[in-house]
Amino acid sequence: MKRLLCALACLLHTPGAHAEWRGYVSAELLGFQEAPRDARQHDAYASLAFEPEYFREWNRRDDLFTFKPYFLVDSHDDNRTHADIRELSWIHVARDWETNIGISKVYWGVTEAVHLVDIINQTDLVVNEDGEDKLGQPMAKLTLIRDYGVVDLFVLPGFRERTFPDIEGRPRFGIPVNDDVLYESGAEELHTDFAVRWSHSIGEFDIGVAHFAGTAREPRFVVLPADFTPPSTIAKVTPLYEIINQTSLDLQAIFGGWLLKLEAIVRSGQGKRVRAVAGGYEYTFVGVNDSQIDIGIITEYLYDSRSDDINLGAALAGQPFSTSPFQNDLVLGARFTLNDAASSELLASMIVDLDGGGQSYNLEASRRFGDSWKLSLEARGVMNIPANNVLSGFEDDNRFRLELARYF
Repeated sequence: MKRLLCALACLLHTPGAHAEWRGYVSAELLGFQEAPRDARQHDAYASLAFEPEYFREWNRRDDLFTFKPYFLVDSHDDNRTHADIRELSWIHVARDWETNIGISKVYWGVTEAVHLVDIINQTDLVVNEDGEDKLGQPMAKLTLIRDYGVVDLFVLPGFRERTFPDIEGRPRFGIPVNDDVLYESGAEELHTDFAVRWSHSIGEFDIGVAHFAGTAREPRFVVLPADFTPPSTIAKVTPLYEIINQTSLDLQAIFGGWLLKLEAIVRSGQGKRVRAVAGGYEYTFVGVNDSQIDIGIITEYLYDSRSDDINLGAALAGQPFSTSPFQNDLVLGARFTLNDAASSELLASMIVDLDGGGQSYNLEASRRFGDSWKLSLEARGVMNIPANNVLSGFEDDNRFRLELARYF
């Protein structure tokens, strides 16, 4: 530890370096249309978030140090109140290679509705259920830049559990999730994972092929004997993190106003082999009616070999279970970009279950005020969900989220 602190002090006092602080602080209000199913839940939640970032570069910008902590305080949900180190990393760039050592975030993926291939970082589910927020992941990354493409090699020591809302939290599954977890590996959260990804641009196509071997970021769930009373009713479930192998493909191509997208995975290690695909297009009408407004039309198809129904009998028999809400679904949406000085944007989408499993909707809008303020609005919900569907527990959790952020 002493050596690490000495090395960090040397980085922060490198002569001729450029350094700066930036980040944001935000206030959020989360409100719900319906009364909660559980009397311990609430109609509204308020929270404050703070994410500063220290950025320093030196050696003619070949070396970069980043420190980005994150803090969130929620008015009711104790599990949502937490702190994290999003980034604490040193990046060194050479002519045809680079390294990234420390805690960092890596994003893979191209589709709008789901992010099948994005597996390096754990989802910070209590910040927002859309899956966009990620916990920092310890890593050592080597990037090789070659004529045949870019190869990223990852060593990922240590695992981050997914945090679920507590008993007062909302939205949450109808069945509460235990804070205790189970691991397949005897090393538990100290297991070291590995990943490799090749990416390349060929004409209009950007392609990525990756393989991950390690602890699944997405757990399955088990019902333990002490978790239900009486035996016919599940009272609480326990996350199970297993060792998986996942191979993935992501593909994107631009042809004029057309943006084509595809993500596909094959995963073993969680019962039956999982196969999932998300693909579609976004077509953009530029300068509608001779204005500066662009409108993008989004269509995607989602397939997952896992069921979107919960098998209560199998769960009570002790079988680990997982479900996907997007077993056979169609995504329809539109993106409005005003291209104004305030960077005003609006995204509206709906996911339709083609097997009659209901619909979910999503609305996201944002607008800047001046150089430092940003107002964001989200609305999410589901409707017409069958009782045994994995989304049925969220039918009374239709909600809106209003956030005001101050950037510095």
